[in-house]
Amino acid sequence: MALDRKSVPNDLSAFWMPFTANRQFKQAPRMFVSADRMHYKTADGREVLDGTAGLWCCNAGHNRPKIVEAIRQQAGELDYAPAFQMGHPKAFELASALRDMAPEGMEHVFFTNSGSESVETALKIAIAYHRARGEGSRTRLIGRERGYHGVNFGGISVGGIVNNRRMFGTLLTGTDHLPHTHLPENAWSRGQPEHGAHLADELERIVALHGAETIAAVIVEPMAGSTGVLLPPKGYLERLREICTRHGIVLIFDEVITGFGRLGASFAAEHFDVQPDIITTAKGLTNGVIPMGAVLTTPQIHDAFMQGPEHMIELFHGYTYSGNPIASAAGLATLETYREDGLFERAASLAPYWEEALHSLKGTRHVIDIRNMGLIGAVELEPIAGAPTKRAFQAFLDCYEKGVLIRTTGDIIAMSPPLIIEKAQIDQLIGTLKEVLEGLD
Repeated sequence: MALDRKSVPNDLSAFWMPFTANRQFKQAPRMFVSADRMHYKTADGREVLDGTAGLWCCNAGHNRPKIVEAIRQQAGELDYAPAFQMGHPKAFELASALRDMAPEGMEHVFFTNSGSESVETALKIAIAYHRARGEGSRTRLIGRERGYHGVNFGGISVGGIVNNRRMFGTLLTGTDHLPHTHLPENAWSRGQPEHGAHLADELERIVALHGAETIAAVIVEPMAGSTGVLLPPKGYLERLREICTRHGIVLIFDEVITGFGRLGASFAAEHFDVQPDIITTAKGLTNGVIPMGAVLTTPQIHDAFMQGPEHMIELFHGYTYSGNPIASAAGLATLETYREDGLFERAASLAPYWEEALHSLKGTRHVIDIRNMGLIGAVELEPIAGAPTKRAFQAFLDCYEKGVLIRTTGDIIAMSPPLIIEKAQIDQLIGTLKEVLEGLD
């Protein structure tokens, strides 16, 4: 079908696209022009089933009436209000709603505009927290191999994805990394793998090397998403929590992907029953409609700053758009949509069907591993010798042509559909992927 030229710009050169093979894309652009519920519509009039919730963010699906109307009303009422020394009601309402949804003990919210900004904020808060308590020597930050924490300098310094780091010179000094948890013996895991809890003990080695008095924080994704859905081994997160508590280290859970129902609970901290000191969020907070993020902290973290003269600024950090009125309205409407539609519970109830469908791909051509949790799944492919990532990228292109959107990272296919997906649509998603894989060289 011919492209609708009214929907496709004549000149694609000006936009330098993020995380994209720009030259390849601009030779054969893939353009979405509208979306509703579980589907995108392309410029040539085709429907594409969204198997990735946009970029892990449209958890409630697309074009949800309550969210659309909240944005429309707020834009006409109060489009912007300064966030420094001033406020507006909806930011406070959203913070309270987030506190009520969050795991017990997460009682304060600092608003940002993205997951990357949430990570930067959390890292700065952790370092400043120790300084506020008289432990200014605690500046070292510990991430994890294959971790993804956004693309700002703090995030890529504690992150562990090589291609996100290699071109940007000297990163933050004073960082170290735990080993990743992706072990060969855990292949074909359904839910949490059995092996690997001992990998958390590497934190003790790092403490012994640098001294606990130098370490501010450990940041991990409870379930590592962007690197290819790496699941925490049983007992691993609990062990990290124990070690951090023993040595006075702040534990940060990066829940930009796992927050807001993706694992069948409000947050992964609730799903795994492990209490961090700080949680970073974004993506599903506003259903991906308006950029917004949030950092949740315990009273212990927050109250350490609430010292000294009351007229003095306690934390010299923030953004022009922190708690933006339109974003706040979108966030409130999103949380209401999750609650009214019971989407977190729905995700939990669909998880077994999703698991069975996903693992039905075992034995399919090129598939060397499958793993899943909640409504997230990964299908790992055997790479083409000498051409890593090429096979998975071809699968992405072929699925798109057949009306299904998947995501690839390296030679791993990652799927995270909106929580409104129906069983028949799960069948379509997995069936299309199987057909495509069987046809690949």
